[in-house]
Amino acid sequence: MNGLIALLGSGEYLPVMDEVDSYLLANCGAAGRKPRVVCLATAAGQEGEKSISRWSRMGVEHFTRLGAEARALPVIDARSANDPDHASEVGNADVIYFSGGNPSYLYKTMKDSLVWEAALKAWARGAVYAGCSAGAMILGTEMPDVRAAGIRSTIAFNILPISSLLPHFNAMPLFGKPLIATLRRRLREGEIMIGVDEDTAIVGKRNAAWTVMGKSKAHVFTKDESRSYSAGETFSI
Repeated sequence: MNGLIALLGSGEYLPVMDEVDSYLLANCGAAGRKPRVVCLATAAGQEGEKSISRWSRMGVEHFTRLGAEARALPVIDARSANDPDHASEVGNADVIYFSGGNPSYLYKTMKDSLVWEAALKAWARGAVYAGCSAGAMILGTEMPDVRAAGIRSTIAFNILPISSLLPHFNAMPLFGKPLIATLRRRLREGEIMIGVDEDTAIVGKRNAAWTVMGKSKAHVFTKDESRSYSAGETFSI
C-alpha cells in the first residue's frame, strides 16, 4: 500500500492550496482522529534561521487552520536528518510535507538518512507525501541545473517514473524555453517530463491516475509530443 503523493509547482501553506491540502487530510488514513502533519523546511536549510522559522511557522499555522495536528521538525542538515526522535515523528505522521528551497541540498540531506527512511516507510503504509518545488523535484529521476540550461543534472530518488519535474512552470523566464528543449532532446522512448504551474498541484499514486488541482495547469512532455491539463483533468504517469 502506498499513500497519495502531491507535487506542487508553488503555493505551499497558502490559502490557494486549501482545497488540495483538505483533500490530502481527508485521504491520509487518519479516520476518526486529527491527522498528524509534519512540516519539513529541509530544502531551506542553507537559508538561515529566519527563512527556516518562516516556513515552519507557515506550515503549522496552515494545517492547524485546516483541522490537523501539525508540527514543524527542524530537519535542516545531515545531523538533524539522522536524529532518531525526528525520524520517529516522521514515521508516525499521516502527512509528510517538504516545502521548497534548494533541491540538490534537500536530496543530499535526505539521502540515506533516518528521516528519509522513516518517510518512505510511512508513505508505504499509506501516509501522504507532499512536496513543493524542491520537495517535488527529488522524486523524479534527475534534477536539471536551471542555471546551466539543463545541460547538467543531478540524480534524484527515482521514486516516480518522471525524468524531471519542473516547478514554477508558467513563471519561467525566457531562458526556460532552451531548458525545456534541451531536456526534451534527452528524453528516451517512453520517458516523460512534467511541468507544474505555480499555485498548482498534481495529486495521485504510482500506477494510477493523477489529477490536476489548484489554480492553473500541468504539462506533460515526451520527446516528440506535449499536452497540458487544467484543474480537474486527469492523466497517467
